[in-house]
Amino acid sequence: MAWFRIIVAVACRPRLWATAVRQMWRTAAPGWYRRAPFLPVPAGEYLRFRLVTQYGDAHHRPEVADVVNYLAWCRQWNSDTP
Repeated sequence: MAWFRIIVAVACRPRLWATAVRQMWRTAAPGWYRRAPFLPVPAGEYLRFRLVTQYGDAHHRPEVADVVNYLAWCRQWNSDTP
């Protein structure tokens, strides 16, 4: 359910679309196209690491505002990098 709300929140922010796609590709697990669900989703280890560093718990669901803020930060960082 959290992922659906995140997708809707990003869909409502066209300025973040390209950044979201770019981050999806950057964090996709190697060989994602060979394993179900055949989507470029982050590697489980990476996602657990990010959840522990953000929330202190690998089982905490990502919060919509945090994902939107992260994508906005990535967008800004990419525009500042030569």
